[in-house]
Amino acid sequence: MHLPDWPHYHRPAADPAAPGLLLLHGTGGSEHDLVGLADRIAPGAALLAPRGRVNEQGAARFFPRLAEGVFDPAQIIPRIDELAAFLAGALRHYQMDTPGRLFALGFSNGANTAAALLQLHPALPLAGAVLLRAMVVLDRPAAPGSLAGRSVLLLNGARDPIVPPEHAPRLAGLLRAGGAATELALHPEAGHGLVPGDLSAAREFLQRAP
Repeated sequence: MHLPDWPHYHRPAADPAAPGLLLLHGTGGSEHDLVGLADRIAPGAALLAPRGRVNEQGAARFFPRLAEGVFDPAQIIPRIDELAAFLAGALRHYQMDTPGRLFALGFSNGANTAAALLQLHPALPLAGAVLLRAMVVLDRPAAPGSLAGRSVLLLNGARDPIVPPEHAPRLAGLLRAGGAATELALHPEAGHGLVPGDLSAAREFLQRAP
């Protein structure tokens, strides 16, 4: 199979028991940014990490924004559709499309992208997601029943200057509308950057996810 011309990183599983991870980086990141984090929370997991193809003044993103925290769904949805089409083929190509075996791990813009993939493309073989510092960018509920059996963990910081505190519960509600089981954790001392508690929470979530 010929994959579309989309920069990405893939690594096969070293531990067949570990879940596969779809890694989605934050603004200005690359396909390698979350590999170290993935190794700490799911050692030996198969990894697929695309690079965002939107260029914001030299910073890679998965979809554009009008300003900090301001989004236009008309600009987001086509980009998410393009990414979903690439992922459908890439996951088959790398044999990572086994139902129930793949979780998204996204940070910031990547977390928002993972949530949008769940909202717009529930047919992708995602068993769930770990959303690090996510916010609402598509204010629409997932279709009823479309996310039944999926599990989503939202990890946010109480001192985050970018993500308003009400966004995580709102996003959880949009995903729950589709039947997803959601968990929220708000770290009182954390900002937009990650803290050790994020790693332990993500690791425990993946270990007990169905």
